[in-house]
Amino acid sequence: MSDVLLELDGVTSGYMGDIDVLRNVSLTIRQGYISGLIGLNGAGKSTLFKTIYGFLKPKSGTIRLQGTDISGKEPHALIDDGLWYIPQESSLFPYLSVEENLRLPLEGRRGKFGAVIEQRFDETLARFPILREKLKAQAGDLSGGQQKSLEFAKAYMVQPRVCLIDEPSIGLAPKVAVEVFQWIKAFAESGMGILLVDHNVRRVVAMSDHIYVMSLGEITASGSPEDFQGDLHAQVREWLGINF
Repeated sequence: MSDVLLELDGVTSGYMGDIDVLRNVSLTIRQGYISGLIGLNGAGKSTLFKTIYGFLKPKSGTIRLQGTDISGKEPHALIDDGLWYIPQESSLFPYLSVEENLRLPLEGRRGKFGAVIEQRFDETLARFPILREKLKAQAGDLSGGQQKSLEFAKAYMVQPRVCLIDEPSIGLAPKVAVEVFQWIKAFAESGMGILLVDHNVRRVVAMSDHIYVMSLGEITASGSPEDFQGDLHAQVREWLGINF
């Protein structure tokens, strides 16, 4: 059985008219693997996430989730298909409580899977204990680190096959950022496929099983972390302005 969970084949996408932000993008996300996506601001990384998750419909190419074409499928339907998105901006409902935010994505399944959901709820609080004492608090009243914990706890509740994670450590204290990357690693170890974007390029390269480089809407290089330590990607290192 193939370990490929998500596959993009020649995807072109944009926001208006003939202006293409993504051009002929192909990549693969595998079960239990972290795939890192790096590139300068404006390279098209967020547009790629929005296209995968159905906010934008591809102009051409195909997006497949476990072999099934999901190109342009509505975001709410993709949750049931096993695809989840943790955006850079908050996806929380600030005036709902922590508990309500956690339960909301699975609310429609309660009748059939009530017992499973309750068990998963308990497991989620065990993994994210900081939220247990905040269950009745409004999500908007949480600190930045607590809100990020809630974002990842929601993903843990849903337990998707593939999770798209956009800039999870931005604006966080270093200690909290370390915890965030530990959660991502734990998600992958549980069998989830991860597509990760973060401004901390060193961290992304170090923790990813495979790395894609995006420039001006195209995948310009890809390989393992070892590939990025040699001369093969010297040019990539130069325009990113870092040394791996």
